[in-house]
Amino acid sequence: MAAIEKQYLYTPKAFSCGKVASPADKNQGSAKLFSFAKLNKLSKDTTLQCFGRYYREDVLKNPSGADHGNIRNFMEFGWDGVSFPDGLALKEK
Repeated sequence: MAAIEKQYLYTPKAFSCGKVASPADKNQGSAKLFSFAKLNKLSKDTTLQCFGRYYREDVLKNPSGADHGNIRNFMEFGWDGVSFPDGLALKEK
């Protein structure tokens, strides 16, 4: 996240990922990461790796869990399921 914050201007934005809708004041870590991945044309797999231990430990090691809804929905729906109706949360500085 620190690298993203050094290179990009952040504006809170609402977004959805699959069945999870997040207003502009919730899940903004995911908003930043998805915006970064979209701007840099990252693949689904590379984007998932960007979630770090949340993906590798919390999600992959507990496939039936209910936590990290954005990651779990992204695994299911991929980029087709991600929407930023008011634009991405990041712009290059």
